[in-house]
Amino acid sequence: MKVAIIPARGGSKRIPRKNIKPFCGKPMIAWTIEAAIKSHCFDRILVSTDDREIAEVANTYGAETPFIRPAGLSDDHAGTMPVIAHAIETLAHPIPDLVCCIYATAPFIAPENIQLGERRLLDSDANYAFSVTSYPFPIQRAIRMTPDERVEMFYPEEFSKRSQDLEEAWHDAGQFYWGKASAWLEQRPVFDHGSVPVKLPRHQVQDIDTPEDWLRAEWMFKSMILEKTNPTSPI
Repeated sequence: MKVAIIPARGGSKRIPRKNIKPFCGKPMIAWTIEAAIKSHCFDRILVSTDDREIAEVANTYGAETPFIRPAGLSDDHAGTMPVIAHAIETLAHPIPDLVCCIYATAPFIAPENIQLGERRLLDSDANYAFSVTSYPFPIQRAIRMTPDERVEMFYPEEFSKRSQDLEEAWHDAGQFYWGKASAWLEQRPVFDHGSVPVKLPRHQVQDIDTPEDWLRAEWMFKSMILEKTNPTSPI
C-alpha cells in the first residue's frame, strides 16, 4: 500500500493560516491534494493536522483526515519526521509499504514529478527519494555581513576560481519525500547517502515562508498557467 501524508498544522506564524490561505483561486493545500490525486500513485491521501478548519478544507478537496494530530506534535518545534511517523503508527493496520510526505505549501508540485519520485525510489536501494533543485548562484561565492557592517566570504579560498570550475550545489526543493515506511518509523535521516535525488528545474520550485515569497510565488504560478493555456502569448 502507498500512502501520501500531507502535514498541515494550524499555527503558522509568518503567514497566518498559510495552509488554507487562498492562492490563485484555491486554498493553498488544495493544489497539493489535487496533484497527489492526479498522480494516481496512492491508495490513500491523508492530511495530518491539529486544526478542524484545515481538516474540513482537506476533506472538501478529496483528502482523508482520519485523526487530529496531538498538540505535542503541532507546535513550532515539531519536526516532519515524528509527524510522519505518528501518522503511520496511527494507521496501524495495514502499515503501508511506501509513504510520501508532501508539503501543503507546494503549489508548483506536478503529478508527473511525484510519479518520477516513486520510480526513483523503487529503482534504487535507497530509503528515500526527494525533490531537489540547483542553486542559481555558486554557493562558494556566498558572503556574510559582519557585526561592523562589512562583508567577508564564507569560502575565501575559492575566491580565485572561475565560477564554471566550482562544484554545482543543490538544495531541498520542499515538495515531496518518498520513503519506505520502515525508514520513516525509524526516523532515518533524509539528507544523506541513503537518499536519491529527484531533480527539478528551478522555475518549478518556490519556498513560501514570508509574504514576499507568497507574492513571488503567485506571480510565477500565474505566468506558468498563462504559458500552459496560451503558449504563443508573450509573458
